[in-house]
Amino acid sequence: MMRAYKFLLRPTVRQVQALGEMLADHCSLYNGALQERRDAYRHASKMSIKYGMQSAQLKDIRGFDPERQGRWSFSSQQATLRRLDKAFAAFFRRIKTGDKPGYPRFRGINWFDTVDFPKDGDGCRWDSTPHDPVTRVRFQGVGHVKVHQHRPVADRVKTVSVKREGRRWYVVLTAEQEQPQPLPPTGSVVGIDLGIANFLADSSGGFVAHPRHGRKAAAKLEAAQQAVARFPRVRRDQRTAHHRRAVEKVADLHRKVRRQRLDHAHKTALGLVRTHDVIAHEHLKIRNMVKAPQPQPDPDRPGGFLPNGAAAKAGLRRRMGVFLTILHVKAESAGREVIAVDPRNTSRTCPACGHVAAENRPTQEKFHCVSCGHHTHADTVGALNVLRAGLARRDAPPA
Repeated sequence: MMRAYKFLLRPTVRQVQALGEMLADHCSLYNGALQERRDAYRHASKMSIKYGMQSAQLKDIRGFDPERQGRWSFSSQQATLRRLDKAFAAFFRRIKTGDKPGYPRFRGINWFDTVDFPKDGDGCRWDSTPHDPVTRVRFQGVGHVKVHQHRPVADRVKTVSVKREGRRWYVVLTAEQEQPQPLPPTGSVVGIDLGIANFLADSSGGFVAHPRHGRKAAAKLEAAQQAVARFPRVRRDQRTAHHRRAVEKVADLHRKVRRQRLDHAHKTALGLVRTHDVIAHEHLKIRNMVKAPQPQPDPDRPGGFLPNGAAAKAGLRRRMGVFLTILHVKAESAGREVIAVDPRNTSRTCPACGHVAAENRPTQEKFHCVSCGHHTHADTVGALNVLRAGLARRDAPPA
């Protein structure tokens, strides 16, 4: 199985400058390749440019511009062209499926933050100074950069990427790992229900509350955004130093909240994997979960719409999808079984008598069966029904 590692880089001032130049030149290559595809299609011949045609031009491009494009790894430039090719492939796929096409866009220097190296040793070298107690990674045109390696890397490194987040630089590795040793069995099974009132409810009656990281940071974020709003709206290259620092502060606060949410998801998933052998959850379609809710027209105001909490709902559903992805990865590494079941009527079915009715759930948190009178928390009912369906699916004979 493949495992990813992300480590903080400690570059020198000159290395930071070289890394920034590398991103800028790869961004220029990406935009130039995109422009070539656009111009070719707009021509009367309607010519379609493919990756192979653009990759064949790299040798001439590097020879024509040795001070910029010629400095960097050939394979990393090929990876940048493949990145554009994947964007066009996704664009044509969305057209065929009837989704919003989303034509590939030109990237500004602040929106191009990753350079990929498809193979360790080709333009890059992980642990380039093994005789030194300090871990370093070498990038062609940059040099040996110190790495804050906070955990060991198992097995052989396959790919290396360098990524910029604000003023920080990271190296991202993918390593091919043999099947890890499974955790010892616990004999426990659990069903979980992801909800709005609580982040997670399990079939044993336990709850994991929403961490509310965004709400806790709301006051600081509001003050930082107000500070940005005091500056005039100008282009990025015309911002003053104070303006740039104000913008970076807003970005840092958003980045911190995102890391906190990801940390919470990892710790919650790890707790479930360590405690239970079998984990059942609702089969949620992530692609549909991140879509914005349908707009609600305002009957009292023609042409207006009622607030539907689109941003909050989309964000919550996206975090649910991220959590389930993390849960599946950790369960696979630990040798645990994760079962996804049909979510229909899991919160409307009475676990005591089996009666199904929408009236069984009068509110978001309350469940009261209209047939037998059983009442408890609605999320606990959902988790119990999910567990029951998961065990039935596990024990069912193969079709």
